[in-house]
Amino acid sequence: MPGVRTFLGLLAALTACGVVAFLGYCVYFDRKRRGDPAFKRRLRDSECGGGGGALWDPANEKLQELLHEVQMGELWLSRGEHRMGVEHLSNALLLCGQPQELLKVFKVTLPPRVFEMLLHKIPLICQQFEADMNEQEYLEDDPD
Repeated sequence: MPGVRTFLGLLAALTACGVVAFLGYCVYFDRKRRGDPAFKRRLRDSECGGGGGALWDPANEKLQELLHEVQMGELWLSRGEHRMGVEHLSNALLLCGQPQELLKVFKVTLPPRVFEMLLHKIPLICQQFEADMNEQEYLEDDPD
């Protein structure tokens, strides 16, 4: 069976050469990429925040709005203004990406009377959301 051993040895040598060639290819292009001045500039901008432009994160801003609405709702509820508290909590539901989960939290944390008020407000929230979406579509379709 010397033919099989020779074939396996040749196959192993070719595989090793292929791996070495691939690694050399990777190293070559990595050096070329790292040597590019534009790459260095982009890397520096991403690490330093890009002069303020890269620090703006729309998801973070939306989360801040959501937290602000929840805090305002809690503040109004602590003052005994249930109507205003429910208004802000409903705004938080409108901003939330997973309103069902937020409703579960509200069910546990809010007094039953306030939670009922919030549940009665949900159809109005849906109508407001649909109106906002229609207005946004209208503004996007408007050529002016």
